Amino acid sequence: MRMYGERLRALAGAVLVVGVAVACGGQGDGGGSATATATASAKGTATGASKGGDAAPTASAPRFDEEIGLPDGRRVGMAYVEGRGLVERHRDADTRVWSPPRVVYATATDRCQSLTLTAFDATVAVIADWGDYCYDGEPPMESIAAVGTGDLSRWDTKLTRSFDGWSKVAPVGGSGDLVFTRGSTEWLTRLRWSGAEGFAEVEEIRR
Repeated sequence: MRMYGERLRALAGAVLVVGVAVACGGQGDGGGSATATATASAKGTATGASKGGDAAPTASAPRFDEEIGLPDGRRVGMAYVEGRGLVERHRDADTRVWSPPRVVYATATDRCQSLTLTAFDATVAVIADWGDYCYDGEPPMESIAAVGTGDLSRWDTKLTRSFDGWSKVAPVGGSGDLVFTRGSTEWLTRLRWSGAEGFAEVEEIRR
């Protein structure tokens, strides 16, 4: 009887020790890690919402293929949208609110890879291209030069078909005019834009 009693007490002690170990392990490992992860996630969200000095969380910024800032604090973004063409939005410098999407050029043709936005003070120039399999390296079939000014509610566009696309845009002296160009060994292709008259005709100039 004495041996049976000693075994019973030893067994009870072992069960008690195992129970304590399991309880400590459950609280220290599983519960602690879950709380730390949730806290880190909450801190990250709060930091992201207040970035830039905003007092309250704001809606996430739209995604663009290209985005540029203007000297007055505004931002302009553009994206190739399948089935629609080239879509533009701009953000007010004071309210930091993005405008509704606006189609600058409508086409269902496949997009190319590059999209160029260049700011000249408050004027924004755009170069964009489309063509079948163009994203995979085929030459473009539709090339757009576009210019937006003022409140960016209106965009001038010029379509050139079966053209390799404009390679750059630059200001013309201090006139406020812009010139889009593409050069080859024999020819310089040029397109001029002015605020008063918009786009002129494409010029081919032999070198």
